[in-house]
This record gives sequence, C-alpha cells and structure tokens, in this order.
Amino acid sequence: MGIRLSELVDILGGTLTGNGSVEVVGIAPLSDAGPTHLTFLSNPKLRAHASSSKAAGLILAPADDAQIDASFSGARIVTSHPYAYFARAAQLFAARSAVPRLPGIHPSACIDATASIDPSAIIGPQVVIEAGAVVGAGCQVDAGCFIGAHAVLGAQTHFYPRVSFLADCHIGQRGIVASGAVIGADGFGFANEGGVWIKIPQTGGVRIGDDVDIGANTTIDRGALADTIIEDGVKLDNQIQIGHNCRIGAHTAMAGCVGVAGSATIGKYCTFGGAAMVLGHLNIADHVHISSGSLVTRSILEPGQYTGFYPLAKNAAWEKSAAIVRHLPSLREKMRALEKNLQSLTEDVKK
Repeated sequence: MGIRLSELVDILGGTLTGNGSVEVVGIAPLSDAGPTHLTFLSNPKLRAHASSSKAAGLILAPADDAQIDASFSGARIVTSHPYAYFARAAQLFAARSAVPRLPGIHPSACIDATASIDPSAIIGPQVVIEAGAVVGAGCQVDAGCFIGAHAVLGAQTHFYPRVSFLADCHIGQRGIVASGAVIGADGFGFANEGGVWIKIPQTGGVRIGDDVDIGANTTIDRGALADTIIEDGVKLDNQIQIGHNCRIGAHTAMAGCVGVAGSATIGKYCTFGGAAMVLGHLNIADHVHISSGSLVTRSILEPGQYTGFYPLAKNAAWEKSAAIVRHLPSLREKMRALEKNLQSLTEDVKK
C-alpha cells in the first residue's frame, strides 16, 4: 500500500528535492520515522530533530528547508503549510489502507418502508431508520445507529456506531459523526409556574451543513421553535454540549468539553479551547478565539484572543486572593472617599 514520493507530490503538490522514486508506506513522528516513512516539520524548534530523522521523506516549509537543507539525508517536500500537507497525506494513506465495504443493507437493520436509502449507501447491523428518512449516496451508517423520522443524511456522510440522529434533523454532505453522539435531543426548555416546572415542547430541528465533524458523545439539542444551526465546516471535538437554538458559524472549531448554552450565536472561524463555556443568548463575532477553561459571560463584538479564568495557585494563596476579591466593593468605596478627600485638599492648597 506504499506510494512513491514523486506520485505523492503529483497528487498533493509541493516541491520535491531528492529521490522521488523512494516508496513510503505511512507517516510517523520525527523521532520514530524510519526509512519507509514520511514525516513532517511544523514547529521550527524541532529543526534539530528533523535533521537527524531517519525518515525517507520530510514535509517542511521553505524557511525550515533553507535552514536544514542537506543536513537531512532523505528527500524533502517543501510546501507553505506543512501541517495541512501532512493532514492530506494522512488522508491519502488512510484511504489506501481502508478495508473496502460493499454497499448494501445488513439483514438485521430495521428500516421503515417509506425511508429512502440510496443504493450506494452502507447500512450496518441493528441500524434503525424511521419513516420518511433519507440516506444519501455513498453514506455509511454503522452498527446500532438510530435515524429518526424525516431525518436527512447528505451524500458521503459517515455515522460511526451508536449515533442517535433524531427526527427532523438534517446533515449535509461529507459529514463525520463519531460514536455516541446525540443530535436532536430535546433542549432544556421549561417554564416555572408557582415553583413547578412545565416542559416546553421542543418542536424545532437541527440543521448541519457540509463537511462538519462531530466528536464522540457530543450532544446538539434541537430548537424549541426554530432550528439549531451548525454551519459548513464546523469541527466539534468529543463531549461538547450545544444548547437549543444555538447557531455555530462556518469553520468554527471547538475542543473537548466545551459547553454552549441555548440561543448563543457563535461567529465564523472562531476557536474554543477545551472546557470553555459560553452563557446563553450571547453573540460572539467572527474570528474570536477563546482560551481553554474560559467562561464567556458577555457578548464579544470584536475579533481577537480572549481569556477569562483565574490563574492556578496553591490553595492557601488562592484563598487569600479570594478573600481580597470579596472585599473589593468596600475597598472601592474607600478609594473613592480618599480621592474626594485628596481633591478637596488640593483645591484648598490652590486657594
């Protein structure tokens, strides 16, 4: 399943220096790569490791190539974005090594007679597909998945085992949904009457665009009235919670355990570090980057990097700081009183 470096460059581009007839069978880290591997350099701090790597080929940027040059014994593929090139090369190797599966429906699948399944789709064991659902061309629905009534899967979308994709949810083309994800569960909607919670029916759906990745055990709630929207190219890591009626802008990426409360609107090309939290009904502009563990309590209207967490400290020091924070309102009043007194004294001196 190997590929010659010259063939790889013909497919993915880049400038090849060295022996293009060498065949590689996969990609490995700089420290582990051997004479049948391709490796990559995306961090200039690792140039020394790259120079001593035993890999057959090295993917790197022009600036790194100028520094390393002949000190690396193998062939070099120079590209402006080595990490993205590595990703595409990894996709190529994965596709070549994948075990082919033939289209068809497993005998144990339970499919309503009114559902539409493209003949090129693959439906695995114990899959349940309800009335009016549509599964597009080239889709793969693995074992134990549930697809609700009138749900729609766009072409080439892949559901890994045990995905729950509930009624009236739509996902576009080339989607990837990992195991345990639940899309279209009821949002957390209740009205309080005299201390008693009354459930609000969640009658909206979930609309997901093209090329969206959704990680394992991530949940996306359906809308209360209108739909929850996930735009094209969004990447969601594992164990993320997206509340009802949220809108996540195109090509935004969120790391594991991010939580977004209901009706929040997130812009395009944003990033959220792990365990970041966004309160409900907030608006986040395009190109906003939230640091890991931050709590977003107000709308953000300008692009940039935002951080909102208290630095880690030894517990005793943290308790002292917390005590000071609790007294800040009274300290503020004292400071104002002192400023007034100082201003009065200054005015007396001038007189």
